[in-house]
Amino acid sequence: MIYYRDVMYGIGMAVDSVGVLVIVAGAIFATGRFFIVRQGEAGRPYRLYRQDLGRAILLGLEFLIAGDIIRTVVVAPTLENVIILGLIVLIRTFLSMALQLEVEGRWPWQRSEEHPS
Repeated sequence: MIYYRDVMYGIGMAVDSVGVLVIVAGAIFATGRFFIVRQGEAGRPYRLYRQDLGRAILLGLEFLIAGDIIRTVVVAPTLENVIILGLIVLIRTFLSMALQLEVEGRWPWQRSEEHPS
């Protein structure tokens, strides 16, 4: 059982690492794209930069939440750790929703105007 917990802890840390890498790589990509797209209408490059950066942070947060869940539920499922996990997930979910509103101009549950059903 100890081996299983060690493996799950390692997997949780790996998922966290992927989340950090996604955020860093996304920031580098967004910055590179910003310098390439600087020509054009005023304000457009900055808006695209914010959208790209926001999307990278959103995706990275999803990986970070997954890593926290794996480590908390499998490795140390105490009531205190589950409560802390709940608070972390609540804060990160709020951040994700706020970022999505900022990036896309709509809440996650609102339908996209591009894809009406």
